[in-house]
Amino acid sequence: MHSAPDFRSFVALGDSFTEGMSDALPDGTYRGWADLLAQRLAARRAGFRYANLAVRGKLMRQIAEEQAAPGAAMGADLVTLVGGLNDVLRPRCDLDEICGLLAESVARLAPSCRQLVLMRSPGRRGAVLERYRTRMETLFAFIDDLAERHGALVVDLFASRALGDPRLWADDRLHLTAEGHRRVAEAVWQRLGFEPGFDWDQPLPLTAPGSWAVRRGADVRFAREHLLPWIGRRLSGRSSGDGLAPKRPDLAPLPVEDYP
Repeated sequence: MHSAPDFRSFVALGDSFTEGMSDALPDGTYRGWADLLAQRLAARRAGFRYANLAVRGKLMRQIAEEQAAPGAAMGADLVTLVGGLNDVLRPRCDLDEICGLLAESVARLAPSCRQLVLMRSPGRRGAVLERYRTRMETLFAFIDDLAERHGALVVDLFASRALGDPRLWADDRLHLTAEGHRRVAEAVWQRLGFEPGFDWDQPLPLTAPGSWAVRRGADVRFAREHLLPWIGRRLSGRSSGDGLAPKRPDLAPLPVEDYP
């Protein structure tokens, strides 16, 4: 493991995964792995600054066109870019276009920072993952190649034993729980070369599966509260992030009360 760097600033780009859904705070806002990582970095460096440009529902084209240039212009020491999965999980997607947009974004961001971090996103075990596995693996192989060409680090969450566990995913089955985000923050922390805080990929303890009735009830709630609204947005061309601004659009110091 390389020596831990001294980062003075951090900009996070992406979609709902980086915005922090579904790691909800008491006031209804989302925290997430990027905020947790920023807090730990801020505790090490006086005057540390952080921006999070990620917005839920964003496709790779929107990330490339709306976030890459502002993110690069900030000149942060550390930049994370996670995108493309919203595209891949749609019934139709153009992988060549997605990879091209990723390549453009990386080419813009890598020279602007000391360290660019990319990710192989986690996948929840189940039918959805298996349906889109080939697409995801193609995307992640391209990300590996991009990282090698531009000197970026890759955090491999897709291969994680623990993050595939449905218990680390929220009721919508699309976003990680608070514990899932805590593990992702630790994975990035370790990939950057910092001293491990815990084994982020430690599997959860075995538990007895719920009864058939409990599992079917959960399926019905998921369909009613999450799947049908998601389908409705796809059919109408809407996104969950329409009209939403980034939660931290400016590279600014973290309030002291946000430190761990």
